[in-house]
Amino acid sequence: MSEAVCTKKAPYVIEAEEGKTYYYCTCGLSEKQPFCDGKHKGTDFSPIAHTAEKAGNVYFCGCRASKKGALCDGAHKTL
Repeated sequence: MSEAVCTKKAPYVIEAEEGKTYYYCTCGLSEKQPFCDGKHKGTDFSPIAHTAEKAGNVYFCGCRASKKGALCDGAHKTL
């Protein structure tokens, strides 16, 4: 597997807790989107750790095309 799977052409909006670390799924295979559940094992993918700086909404990328890693940058609008 060399290409990530687009699971949603929109961001996943998550109510984050300040200081909590979330592990973003980079492969798109996880059943717990947008978070990693280990399904990437055996691929070249690995999760990205994202620690919330403050409490509130975090917009995690659903299309896997963001240039901001785990966070949405609007790339889904061009797919």
